[in-house]
Amino acid sequence: MAGRRCRVRFNVGGKIFETTATTLANAGRHSMLGALLDESWNVRQPEEGESAGAEYFIDRNPACFAVLLDLLRTGELHIPPNMTEKLLFREALFYGLLDKVRAARWGAFDGNRLQLASSVSGRAPGDGTAIRAGPDGGCCVAHGSMVHVYDWMLEAHPPISLDFQQVNDVGYIDSGSIVISARERLGKGDGGMGVFSASTGELRHRFRVTHYNQVKSFTAGALSFSNADRKIFASCKGRCNEYGIGVWDQDTGEQVDFFYEPLDCSLGDADKLQWLDADKCLMVATLFPRRDTSFIGLLDFRAKGVVWSWSDANTSVSASLDEKRVLHAIAVEETRSICVVNQYDDLGFIDLRSHAGGVRWSSRSKLTNRKPPNEESCYPKLVTHDGQLFSSMNDGISIFCGPEWVLTSTLRRSFGGSICDFSIGGDRLFALHSEENVFDVWETPSSPII
Repeated sequence: MAGRRCRVRFNVGGKIFETTATTLANAGRHSMLGALLDESWNVRQPEEGESAGAEYFIDRNPACFAVLLDLLRTGELHIPPNMTEKLLFREALFYGLLDKVRAARWGAFDGNRLQLASSVSGRAPGDGTAIRAGPDGGCCVAHGSMVHVYDWMLEAHPPISLDFQQVNDVGYIDSGSIVISARERLGKGDGGMGVFSASTGELRHRFRVTHYNQVKSFTAGALSFSNADRKIFASCKGRCNEYGIGVWDQDTGEQVDFFYEPLDCSLGDADKLQWLDADKCLMVATLFPRRDTSFIGLLDFRAKGVVWSWSDANTSVSASLDEKRVLHAIAVEETRSICVVNQYDDLGFIDLRSHAGGVRWSSRSKLTNRKPPNEESCYPKLVTHDGQLFSSMNDGISIFCGPEWVLTSTLRRSFGGSICDFSIGGDRLFALHSEENVFDVWETPSSPII
């Protein structure tokens, strides 16, 4: 214990600091300061020619070092008003303490404790079409043929331009790699999908589709990822009725499978793909208004078949229109069900354990629907995260919890218009607004130190 209590002296930019090995251990083994300790977390012994008790000189900003050292001592982050966050984050990156700063700045994600942290104005004319959260707390926003990328400090990186090809979907493989799917232009032979650098915007790989050993041009649509199996899934439409779901290896970029669209299933036009880890199946949903009838199915690539499906195609004429207007869907693996939302913002649930069940509707619109006057509505979207269900409705996002999915809280702000898309990742929620080129960032405050 004597080694852990011994004092360590630093000269940072000409200012002297003293601390203990115990404090330095809080930095972690892989940080610059943690590397000063041996395997027993004691201060390393001086090498031959060095005097015992010598101070460590670091030619960096002393004011930022003081803030970071206080963070290691107390677990709390206090940034002086005359210090910019960008400067502190830069210094934290040098010392290997970015994760510590992030953990102190905002806590583990909880939809019921979210607070509006910031709003970011977009950098492209017109409305954004999609927003995706990155695993490290950054995000990307699709605008037409452009994708604008932001790191976790919300600093803009060079945008990704697809040369007037319409972006259909976008998603992260990891914090440094973004996959973009695009529409094929008539007579151009382009479209498809590629992986781009999140930091530079450069194209790293273009994915190909082959049918009967021939490379084909195609339009790529909805995307999904299986990080455990290292797979990428995309809905695909070719020129010769080559409709279906393509599968690629995340590491090699090579096509490993293609599930052709059966006659009674709509796959190539899918609005939503979602990989289910527990079932090793892919949920495919083609919904209104892309198609007049909605189809939701589970694809098992091992069995080469649709192992479960639901459709409103056989709904009787006298049935309620609620089931004829399913606008979005998401699988809830914890309850073995699929949640859907209709044009009235009502939530419905379909039991995955039954092949003959309908939608069990639960009216939420009276509790959550608040359309501001003279504002254009957006189709609702659904997201699940850690046992919580999120549903965007006009200018707000409602959070539902518990076995009966009780409404527990609502996120709302008055600027930007209706929410056209939102995404959760990196312990943040990003909400993209339709009428103003702006997105909001919601964070969970860090828990107080008792």
